[in-house]
Amino acid sequence: MSEMVKMHAVQAINAALHESMEADDKVLVLGEDVGDKQGGGITGITAGLSTKFGEDRVKSTPIAEQAIMGAAIGAAMAGYKVVAEIMMMNFTTVAMDMIVNHAAKLRFMSGGQTSVPIVIRTLTGAGWQTAGQHSDFLEGWFAHVAGIKVVCPAFPADYKGLMMACIQDPDPCIFVEAGGTFFIPNDVPDDQGPIPLGKANIVQEGSDVTIVTWSAQTIRTMAAAEAIAEAGISAEIIDLRTISPWDKETVLASVEKTGRLLVAHEASRNFGPGGEIAATVSEELFGKLKAPVKRLGGPTCAVPFAKNLETAFIVQPEDIVAAVKEMMV
Repeated sequence: MSEMVKMHAVQAINAALHESMEADDKVLVLGEDVGDKQGGGITGITAGLSTKFGEDRVKSTPIAEQAIMGAAIGAAMAGYKVVAEIMMMNFTTVAMDMIVNHAAKLRFMSGGQTSVPIVIRTLTGAGWQTAGQHSDFLEGWFAHVAGIKVVCPAFPADYKGLMMACIQDPDPCIFVEAGGTFFIPNDVPDDQGPIPLGKANIVQEGSDVTIVTWSAQTIRTMAAAEAIAEAGISAEIIDLRTISPWDKETVLASVEKTGRLLVAHEASRNFGPGGEIAATVSEELFGKLKAPVKRLGGPTCAVPFAKNLETAFIVQPEDIVAAVKEMMV
């Protein structure tokens, strides 16, 4: 029987990297400041890895995102499994050619002869006053690209299990790490293994409304759960965990039961991933819905620096409570 260990997301990712590198000497880590001489990453996620596994397997790189991705792709094509850190998600823009035109497409353009098993770790999220060039959730961009899997964990056990699954996956994975989830301790099984990609987690069962969310927004949604229950509403909360491929079957089964769907994410509401989920549910369950599908997301603007404006930018628990109540009318 598994024993539970308290850890936060940073520790969980470190454990996943450590165990994966121990099990397979083809697993490499690349990125700015990932080595112990440089501090083991800006949040300490890669701390201890270069000391244990050596600087040949854990390489600190120059500040050159396109070069990091090019090196990762080349190493993957040569038989390695590469975990490449792009320090902030906004900085993936510098490496979009490598990510979209090379990593994502090589399997297709080689007729299936070449796979690119890389994991792109990247940090983002509002709430830390890091402003418009360091805070964007851009998962919708990558979900639009064939050949890339997009993963957005919320809880430590998922951070560990999903990272292990991404490392084992033969295709490129974008692993989105949200600062708002990082230092919240939770139970992780001591034998936590890979969690299948594309499988959602029902974190709370309910019968009146389905709320689909992911990453830091899952934490805020759970913070709204008590007020929703006090209003006499039974909410089923689904943490999607993987954005592409997303668990359509679990979402449809839940909405078929509840008849109502709210999608809440931190990314901009306009053209966000919630639109794809809303459209799919509306197409598949049109005659069974008790209310129009509702979406909550960030406004169409850069993430503000000023704390009061940044707070207004984020979908807050009270926004979720109000939206659910509106749907019950």
